[in-house]
Amino acid sequence: MAKRRNPHAPSHDASRCLDALRRILPAIAARAPALDVDGAFPAEDVAALGEAGLLAAPLPPEHGGAGLGTDPAALAEALRLVGRASLPLGRLYEGHVNALRLVLRHGDAAQAAAAAADARDGAFFGVWNTDVPGEILGLEPRAGGIRLQGRKILCSGAGRVDRALVTARARPGDLPQMVLVPLPPGERADLARWTAQGMRASATGAVDFTGLDLPATALIGPAGAYEAQPDFSAGAWRFAAVQAGGIEALAEALRDHLRRTERGGDPYQAARLGEVATAAAGARLWVEAAAVRAEAGAEDSVAFVNLARLAVERAALEALTLVQRSIGLTAFLRPHPAERLSRDLATYLRQPGPDRALASAAAHVLAAPGAFGDLWAATGAGR
Repeated sequence: MAKRRNPHAPSHDASRCLDALRRILPAIAARAPALDVDGAFPAEDVAALGEAGLLAAPLPPEHGGAGLGTDPAALAEALRLVGRASLPLGRLYEGHVNALRLVLRHGDAAQAAAAAADARDGAFFGVWNTDVPGEILGLEPRAGGIRLQGRKILCSGAGRVDRALVTARARPGDLPQMVLVPLPPGERADLARWTAQGMRASATGAVDFTGLDLPATALIGPAGAYEAQPDFSAGAWRFAAVQAGGIEALAEALRDHLRRTERGGDPYQAARLGEVATAAAGARLWVEAAAVRAEAGAEDSVAFVNLARLAVERAALEALTLVQRSIGLTAFLRPHPAERLSRDLATYLRQPGPDRALASAAAHVLAAPGAFGDLWAATGAGR
């Protein structure tokens, strides 16, 4: 009998990209400790992703990519692997993937082709949506184009991203309009206020767009497309995938520590390692199931992804506690790998709206018909 192919396995082209990614991950992980300084950016790592074909890989084959962006199994693995090697790089790469996805989904044919050509040439993309509290990034129509006025904050890759997909509004209360902005390196960025304890190598900061004139072709999709559901909420599985990689890196740090100190035979240490392994595996399984459901456009994808992101957060918090208890004070002292990994993971977990996500998922569960045990049965994840 011929062996049946797993329909959720990565495609041939995506598998080649994953093989290339695995080859460069050890060098990325080795560079990560030196990049743990304020305002750092993993430029060498981004270049390595480009050389391995990972910057163009999210594009569909017709645009010269490997289709990674719409292959849930492959993309979940890629994001998890990058996150395992470097959470800041994982955060940046997830933004690159998201930006290309949004342009290809909502842009016209010419805009999609231009973005694809840029990615194939090594351009690095990002998505910046956070406004200064009480302000908006203003969009003023002008002859033949637009002018931007204002700033964005919490921009990962500020001053280093080549193409930024930002949201702007003509007036407060308007639906957000996506704008694709080409940015010369180092201009308009201010990293001074990013003083977080972790994710220091993500070059996160504010970017001032005031007075920037752009052609009308910079407008991507209609107003409101950025927040279109289910993609807007269901896409949260991608940052959860990066976080799952961070949990695996933390588990690896604990295992290495127990091997090196020859304390793995202690039953209490063994129990903690087993619990960390359980948390890491659970996070991975949640992410993989959420990826398939979200990319299939399942009707309940938002609810399921909301549960998945919170399950990954819980697994990460549990792993942080167990690793720190197991290693002890050394886990808080540089240069132990667990010290940096713990800071990066704890910082990256602070994604917006966790309580709202949980309440939304609970509302879906409450209203869903049928037996509770069959709630998530009708999914492409297991069939």
